[in-house]
Amino acid sequence: MAGSKKTPAYAVALGGVLAALAVVVMSLGTIIPVATYICPMVCMLLAQVVLKLCGARYGWAWYGAVAILSLLLAADKEAAAVFAALGYYPLVKSRLEKTKWPWLWKGLLFNAVILALYWLLIHLLGMDALAEEFAEAGAVMTAVMLLLGNAVFFLLDILLNKPCFR
Repeated sequence: MAGSKKTPAYAVALGGVLAALAVVVMSLGTIIPVATYICPMVCMLLAQVVLKLCGARYGWAWYGAVAILSLLLAADKEAAAVFAALGYYPLVKSRLEKTKWPWLWKGLLFNAVILALYWLLIHLLGMDALAEEFAEAGAVMTAVMLLLGNAVFFLLDILLNKPCFR
């Protein structure tokens, strides 16, 4: 569509195709165990594409549609919950970068959301298997997983700044 104006129909069509792709990606989370965390990140990259090509309004609508469809259709509910909790990050990233200490605010956002998410999954939604996994891993290993999650989150943040996603 080089050289021509992008119409609302273009944004809706592109958003729909990328939303369908995102739901398929979220459904792949059950095939490989580590995909529980990879699939939401791939979908965040797709959210960045929608944001940059269609705008924030379509980006928020896309995020909402993918989050709801993933929670309803994806077999890996943990992956769907991670996307529902953090999938909006590309949409708020530019606002966080305008703050005085963007890395601090991004880290606080990630940690607060992840800790709240897993508390909700275990205590309110009764995902006892998660509680058992964390108990088996122990406090030190759980802390290491959280640190690794932070590292991956900041790598995703760097990736979202690359020219192909800006």
